Amino acid sequence: MKKKIDKLVTDKIINMNYLKKISLKRKKIFILGGLGLIGEETSKALHQLGGKIYVLDNNFPKKYKNKRYFKKNGINFINFDCSNLSTLEKNFKIILSQYGCPDVFINCSYPRSDDWAQNSFKEIKLISLRKNIESNLISQSWLAKIVAEKMAKYKSKNSDKSIIFVGSIYGLLGQDLSLYKNTKMRENMTYSIIKGGITNLTRQMASFYGKYNIRVNTLAPGTIIGPVAGLAAKQSKIFVNNYLKKNPIKKLGKPSDVAGAAIFLSSEISSYITGSTIVIDGGWTII
Repeated sequence: MKKKIDKLVTDKIINMNYLKKISLKRKKIFILGGLGLIGEETSKALHQLGGKIYVLDNNFPKKYKNKRYFKKNGINFINFDCSNLSTLEKNFKIILSQYGCPDVFINCSYPRSDDWAQNSFKEIKLISLRKNIESNLISQSWLAKIVAEKMAKYKSKNSDKSIIFVGSIYGLLGQDLSLYKNTKMRENMTYSIIKGGITNLTRQMASFYGKYNIRVNTLAPGTIIGPVAGLAAKQSKIFVNNYLKKNPIKKLGKPSDVAGAAIFLSSEISSYITGSTIVIDGGWTII
């Protein structure tokens, strides 16, 4: 009997079609914030693997000139503002009724107030803390719940359903203040609350919605090459040098590094992974 079972297991492994498992063909994928730094790269990456992509965003980059870019490349663009809680649920449910339930929902959104750079402990105002928590953490939480409830009732050819948040290493650790020495950057009280909340919401949702075969995971990037929210078009050389001193592989991350992990969590090759936070930081958090 044992030999027979061993043979069945071996045959299954040998006959496993990994290319098919990582393929996103027939998967409907909603990417909220799909025109941002990480969202845009993720949209392109998942589209390359056959996913039917719906980009939800309200920040249309001038470089695309018009929405025909998306139609030409097989990507659907939906205008959606996740920062306005008064219309959030109503508008999102309209999108679900019009376009159907996604097999994968990825939230790359990063709504924030104009005074985001003043959210340090010494400068933050209560009104700013409240506004940013509502537009970011609460909007992400509520949209994820709406999607999960829809997925739980949705019958699709794809049995594997996935919700993916984009968190941060600072949803796991306190901010390292030494990185900001001699720069204009400061710690951000609100950022740590938002990202920490997403980390544990992931665990809670995975625990509850697992019975519906819905997987919930978070990507936690370290520093990614690109603009600093509310401050500058790119990181200062001083900050980069400070960061690399503690980074084992001595380089910053790229949006494509996060997109690659999103491919993994969107596909059936990760079908036994839920409630996890995948750290993408070149080893920064291990030291």
